[in-house]
Amino acid sequence: MDIRKLQKIVVTALEDIKAKDIEVLNTTKLTALFDRVIIASGDSNRQTRALARNVHDKVKEAGGTVVGTEGEDSGEWVLVDLGDIIVHIMLPTIRAHYNLEELWTKVPKRSKKSTERDESEADE
Repeated sequence: MDIRKLQKIVVTALEDIKAKDIEVLNTTKLTALFDRVIIASGDSNRQTRALARNVHDKVKEAGGTVVGTEGEDSGEWVLVDLGDIIVHIMLPTIRAHYNLEELWTKVPKRSKKSTERDESEADE
């Protein structure tokens, strides 16, 4: 399934159950594991579980693949793995603590030592 179509299905599924602060992060330049990270908040454990279930159901209905779901027992942080997209649905306190937006939007800085090492290896 096209990544843009899958992204739209996920965001719509989250909006249907009134998710808050939906963020879509393009991670194609940061990792080869997946292309997008979608982060959303729910007001309660019950809502985060309902949001995850709705994402799961809507993706399946559209013919997409759900690789797995984790965290439904507690509902504080539920992850839905769609292969090309990873969806994190969290309670606001958990989201603020882990701050995934910062993690996935910053490109790591290369240290001077690793840059020197790369340059010396290139000379060989």
